[in-house]
Formats: sequence, C-alpha cells, structure tokens
Amino acid sequence: MATVKTVLKKSKLADGSYPISLRVSKDRKSKFFQTIFRAFPNEWNQITGSFTSKNSNSVQNNRLLLKFKDRALKILSDLEMEKDEFTLNDFENRFRIVSNPVQQNVFYFWDEIMDEMISAGRTGNARANKDTFNSLHLFHKSTSLTFREITPEFLYKYEVFLRSRGGSDGGIGVRMRAIRALYNFAIERKIVKLEYYPFKTYKVSKLKGRSLKKALKIEEIIKIRDLDLKKYPLLVNSRNYFIFSFYTRGMNFADMMKLEWKEIDNDKIYYTRSKTKGNFKIKVLAPVQEILNHYKEFSIGTKYVFPILLKDNLTPSQLENRKHKTLQRYNKELKEIAKICGIDKPLTSYVARHSFANCLKQKGVATDIISESMGHKNLTVTQTYLKELDNAVLDKAIEILV
Repeated sequence: MATVKTVLKKSKLADGSYPISLRVSKDRKSKFFQTIFRAFPNEWNQITGSFTSKNSNSVQNNRLLLKFKDRALKILSDLEMEKDEFTLNDFENRFRIVSNPVQQNVFYFWDEIMDEMISAGRTGNARANKDTFNSLHLFHKSTSLTFREITPEFLYKYEVFLRSRGGSDGGIGVRMRAIRALYNFAIERKIVKLEYYPFKTYKVSKLKGRSLKKALKIEEIIKIRDLDLKKYPLLVNSRNYFIFSFYTRGMNFADMMKLEWKEIDNDKIYYTRSKTKGNFKIKVLAPVQEILNHYKEFSIGTKYVFPILLKDNLTPSQLENRKHKTLQRYNKELKEIAKICGIDKPLTSYVARHSFANCLKQKGVATDIISESMGHKNLTVTQTYLKELDNAVLDKAIEILV
C-alpha cells in the first residue's frame, strides 16, 4: 500500500528554513517531490505534516498543502484501479505532469518523452522527434501549447506551414506521425482525454509519400559488384556496404553497423533486425564471403565486422552520432558510384533493399517467398512494397502488344 505525507527535508536553506516536500512511499521505497513551501522548525508539525500557528499564513498554506496531497492520492487511486501492480516511477511520470499545470505543456512533455527515448537507447527516435519539436515550435512561435490546443484545425494550419517551406507529403507525414505518437503517449498517461484526440478527424494516412521507390535491375547490381576499385580506393567501403546489404536480403545500415563477428558461423549470418526485432539466418553467398574476407584481413580490432564503429562499448548517443555521420558519407559516395557505373538513378543505402525485392520479382520468385526473405509480418506488406517499386516487369509484359 502506498502512503503520502508532507515532510520537512533535512537540507537547510540559506535563510535557516527547510524545504517542504511530498513523500510518497510504496514497497519500503520512497520518492520526494518538492513543493513551493519552506518553513522554520518551530513553524512545522512533523506528526501532522502541516504548518503550526506560528507560521504567518498557516491556514492558507495548509489548505494548499492539502490540495497538493489530494492530487497525489487521486493519482495513486487511479493507478491502483488501472494496474494490478505499479511502481513509484509510474506515479512520478504522472504526478510530475498532473501536479503542475505548467508541465501539461506539449513541449515540456515532449522533452520528457525524448529523455526517456535516449535512456532506452532509442537515440534515432529521439533525434527524429527533436526535428519535429523544433519545426512545431517554429510554426507556433511560442513555448506555450497544450494538447487541447492541438485540434484538427491546428494541424491543417501546420500542414500549410510545412508546404509553404517546401515540405512533401512524405516529409509532412513524418512530422504528423511524431505528433500523433506524442498525443497517444499523453492519452496513455492521462494528461489529455481521448475525446480530444484530433487524429480522428485529421488523417495522417493521406500524407503517404507518393514517389515510387527506386530499385536497380540485376544487371546494374552486377556493374556495382564488379566495379574495379583500384581506380577509386576511397569508394571501397561504400561499394562493399551496398553489395553486402543486397546479398543479405537488404540488411539495413544500422544492422550492418552493429554486426559482430560472433554472429557469423561458418556459412550463416545470424542477427536480429533492429527495426522489427525479427530474427534472421542468412546464407553467406560468394560476394558476401569475399567482403567478409576483406574486413577480416583489414580488421581494426573491434568486435564489429565493418569499420564503422571504431571502438567497442559506445553509448547509445555515440552510436547514433556515428551512424548519422557515416551514413551521410555513405550516401554521398553511392551517388559517385552510380555515376561511374552509368546508372541514372538516385542511389542510396535503402536502394539495396528495394533492389533485392525487385530483382527477386524480376526473376519470377513468388511473393510469399520474397515476403519471408525480407522478414515482412504479412503478405499484404510485401504486396504493397512490390507495387511501389519500378514497373520494369509490367513494361516488359506490355511490349508483347507492339
């Protein structure tokens, strides 16, 4: 059972008074929450947790303290109703918002969520949220914003603002999904009621990017694979990363970056995809083995296969910073490789994954096999994915009409 009491803390302030805090205890553990009050020892009754008559404003101050305790007790009551078990951290997450109207501010709450993401190692998510945070702040022109103020009309105006700055459907969709996720967190933590949810009216789905995914044909992949890099030694890593990704079913850059030698056993690679948490067992094909042999010979002495992370045991923030910096260079060098190979398509790290699916499709591989090889959760995802790729197969089929 949880208990709540107002107490005089032991840390003396400069004027000789002591701060008054709310102590919440559960399972023999306690957390303290600072109030706006302070008192001298003769002004405070430790037993009742209230001001004595020696305090010049004892009646009003005790009323405010009582309201402060009531808020805490209400939150504890709600948590007991909602969960069989809850922790002091659950209480703190809710109390820090409910106890202070200032903290119901969207931007303040967003800071809390981003801090939680960083603590959980989800630094990429935190960085993406920070971009939307800055954008929304620029649009709103004020740090004062509540969830009740985020209405469908507010979102439509924000969309217009983003379009005026050159935003595309895909880019605007990223921003809106970040706000929607934040609003869902706020509902989950009882900061705002479900009835005010603006995304029942404002549909993010309409903002799906309409540009076709770009994919290479197998002939173009072979051009990159067989490129003579003696003339272009600075492009060795980027070429290797792209070909490795293609022949490992479109392994993404983040997973390649963290791939360890211990995850390679004879002719198999075993890894867990960061995005979906799906487990993969991939056969090491000849082009992949050649790349592995290269990095075994020129190893920099870390546990990682590729020389992207330059030392072991980096923090989540260091991992994210390294990924961001290296990925920028990788994508820049892929454009150089495309130019050298005479490929008139925008080449990026993700094109390897698109190309893997597209090449299997061109070879007549069944959609369910493509789906399983890519780790999609269901066939519908793969069908949608393939539908968005280049229409080379359809174009070839139509040629019979000529």
